[in-house]
Amino acid sequence: MLEPVAADLGLLEQPVTAPGVSVAMAPAMSRTVLRAHDAALLSSIIARPLPAQIGDVAGGIACLGPDEWLALLPAGTVLESGAGQPVSVVDVSSRAVGIVVEGPGAAALVATGCPLDIERMAVGRATRTVFETVEIVLWRKAEHTFHIEVWRSFAPWLGAALVSAIKL
Repeated sequence: MLEPVAADLGLLEQPVTAPGVSVAMAPAMSRTVLRAHDAALLSSIIARPLPAQIGDVAGGIACLGPDEWLALLPAGTVLESGAGQPVSVVDVSSRAVGIVVEGPGAAALVATGCPLDIERMAVGRATRTVFETVEIVLWRKAEHTFHIEVWRSFAPWLGAALVSAIKL
């Protein structure tokens, strides 16, 4: 697995902070996209419960669609592939990176580029959305903490956009 680090991306080598908010790279983690029409079968293969409703999160797994989940788990976690079964379990750890926005001003910072009503997004919810024109997965981990998953090719731009918005 090629785990991108801040220096590789040329961004956020150190957290950027301002009064009430900070932006930093998320720690290394395992990222897996899960797809199946039969959630019970997939759950039994990976030996983990799957959230049933779109937007729900359970045990580090977010339901992003009627048959799609994103697992953000501790680095090195490998889920069973389900070979020969009608499921898809794909490690995408090298495709994306995480950015953490936290502090009392986190929601306002995320709202500078995201069309969702961030203040109304419940803690423990995740959704696919955009920041300006870049596709992201936004996960509200706590009242003042957001985890943003973005494809690594867009990460330098997104990091710069968040830092610029902090300075406005």
